[in-house]
Amino acid sequence: MSSSTKLELHGHPFSSYCWKALIALYANETPFTFRAMTDGLTLSEQFPGRVHPGGHIPVLVDGDKVVVEATSIVEHLAVHHPGPAPLIPSDPAEAVVARMIDRVFDNYVMGNMQRVVAAHFISRDQPELGLRETPDEAEVAGGKAKLRRAYMWLEQWLGENVLPPHVSLVTCAAAPALFYADWIERIPAECPRVASLRAELLALPAVSRCVEDARPYRPYFPLGAPDRD
Repeated sequence: MSSSTKLELHGHPFSSYCWKALIALYANETPFTFRAMTDGLTLSEQFPGRVHPGGHIPVLVDGDKVVVEATSIVEHLAVHHPGPAPLIPSDPAEAVVARMIDRVFDNYVMGNMQRVVAAHFISRDQPELGLRETPDEAEVAGGKAKLRRAYMWLEQWLGENVLPPHVSLVTCAAAPALFYADWIERIPAECPRVASLRAELLALPAVSRCVEDARPYRPYFPLGAPDRD
């Protein structure tokens, strides 16, 4: 049953994991307020009591409930704020597959994309966060190699299976993962299904909205945002 409580999503429009939650909200036209992080403030300073255990974003506030982790936010929305977008397949077996592919996109596409991005940053344990003059070459090479491996795995999987209809948990995970990962390591010609999926996802209204809302922040991308998309 849908709650009448006003939802708040705390995050940033350039964050890939925030996109994951935003796509679900936009797809079902779920009313919510977006609370964007302010430069110079930590999450705990800006949103007392609305904190992820790791200090990360996004964080969903639904009345007295605080939901952390993007996948859990999508699951929460599917249960408490359902709409026309089938976020979680109704068939239990199909739901298991959706959750599996969600983890593949988060851990092996998004995760390796972020590994390369992180290689360009000075450690967050240091007083000031900046860019490395020379990124950690081993980390960059390792992240890109694992991205290529993930692309190849997905290419084979897509050739043998059918994704849940849009917009699902898989859509929410795949769209930001493939969007940013392709900036890091282009999807190879040997993976036409993966490239086609990326184009299909970017054409979805909920995803396109995220792309456009994040456009002003592209100068912050440490590798330099490409002149496309």
